[in-house]
Amino acid sequence: MDAFFSLMHGFTVLLTPMNMAYMVIGLLFGILLGFLPGVGGANGIAILLPLTFSMDHTTAIIMLAAIYWGALFGGCISAILFNIPGEPWSVATTFDGHPLAQQGRAGEALTASMSSSFFGAFIATIVLTFLAPIVANFALAFGPPEFFSVYLLTFCSFVGMGRQSPWKVIASMMLGFAFATVGTDEITGGVRLTFGTEVLLTGFHFLIAVIGLFGIGEILVTVEKGLHFEGRSAKMNPYVVWQTWKQLPKYWMTILRGIGVGIWLGVTPGGATPASFMSYGLAKRFSKNGAKFGTGELEGVVAPETAAHSAGTSALLPMLTLGIPGSPTAAVLLGGLLIWGIEPGPLLFVEQKDFVWGLIASIYLANVIGLAIVLSTVPLWASIMRVPFSIIAPIIIAVCAIGSYTLSNAPADLLFMVMFGVIGYLFKKLDYPLAPMVLAIVLGGRAESSFRQALVGSRGDLSVFWSNGLVGTITALSLVMLFWPLISTVWTRLRAGNRTLGGSSHAST
Repeated sequence: MDAFFSLMHGFTVLLTPMNMAYMVIGLLFGILLGFLPGVGGANGIAILLPLTFSMDHTTAIIMLAAIYWGALFGGCISAILFNIPGEPWSVATTFDGHPLAQQGRAGEALTASMSSSFFGAFIATIVLTFLAPIVANFALAFGPPEFFSVYLLTFCSFVGMGRQSPWKVIASMMLGFAFATVGTDEITGGVRLTFGTEVLLTGFHFLIAVIGLFGIGEILVTVEKGLHFEGRSAKMNPYVVWQTWKQLPKYWMTILRGIGVGIWLGVTPGGATPASFMSYGLAKRFSKNGAKFGTGELEGVVAPETAAHSAGTSALLPMLTLGIPGSPTAAVLLGGLLIWGIEPGPLLFVEQKDFVWGLIASIYLANVIGLAIVLSTVPLWASIMRVPFSIIAPIIIAVCAIGSYTLSNAPADLLFMVMFGVIGYLFKKLDYPLAPMVLAIVLGGRAESSFRQALVGSRGDLSVFWSNGLVGTITALSLVMLFWPLISTVWTRLRAGNRTLGGSSHAST
């Protein structure tokens, strides 16, 4: 009941003309960013973040969060209409969404994707509402050892639960840690890895890295491919929407499974992209029509979109309660909170009650308004895709440059942006994941501080990370996540060996 009354208070904070106006603006901008390949929600928030420094922080976070929800909605539009995923988590949506559009059923595909996205986000928001205060109270027992163990679990989860090679994830994360250590040591005040260059004394701002990695990197990849926007028209009418809604209840198991996968990978730092792929794979395995997936099955659209939205929403839970982002976009939002002087953690729900509950209330309303917007404006977004890429690309690059320069008005930041853009391009060409690097850049300094504070308190005794049941459990779970690829490989080989021995014994008998 405390959470319910706090949520009602959050709606009183949200329902002001200023906050509502910025929420709608954020939704529209987010849908556009999610719709356009090479931009995305993380980059859009990073670009606009410097412009929010003069705003009230509650209004600012409502607008930035609305961009997040809008990007989640917008990514599926280009994926279905043009087979071009606007966001990474929309890749799985193209498998069945675009074949449906080619069959003249684009309206059904769009309605199913957006409706299941809304439902996944709504359930995840309910979980966030009632679970966040419990997690926050539990986190009051956290000290430096516990916080480092949580950071360690975050980093190790990317290794154990990621879809890419664990060696590539580790390499990406190590490079991120290296970037995070550049500049002045927060503990001793010493200078590290500046190589005598004054412009590196302040280190690399994480926003510069995000803009370069996500924005410039994607643009370089897209230019290389010679991408052309050629899509199909799509009309939405009440009949198509209603007919599609009547079909969705028969996919209730797929929806529930997608919500479960999304919440799990949102709270643990898996993110919306692996959630969408995992949900699609599970749906294909357990569906009666699994053999037809990839040819235009509506269930193949429902599964990834439900998981992606529930994961994107759930990623805010660890960010608000523990200061641990569950996705790259949540990592950018975390950086915004730190810039505004707001420290995420258990005390956030006490010291910044208006802020946190206004944000949670905005999630409910933003999803309702976002669903109405995307269902009614699909033809408009489709027409934007017909603008030549030679016009869109320079606009995106100019916006990225403005966002980078306005952080500290330093020309060197533009060079750093280009440097990170080249790194992002190379990582994508070599199939290295960017999310672990972004996470390491954002949280590397905080993890190092917690680690060193814990060692100072224990006089260098590493057993402090097993000093009680809480920190010991989290540290042990972190090690399990780190070595999970090896554990799963050994387990699979043992099972295969047992089957071989069983088959040989049966044959000899």
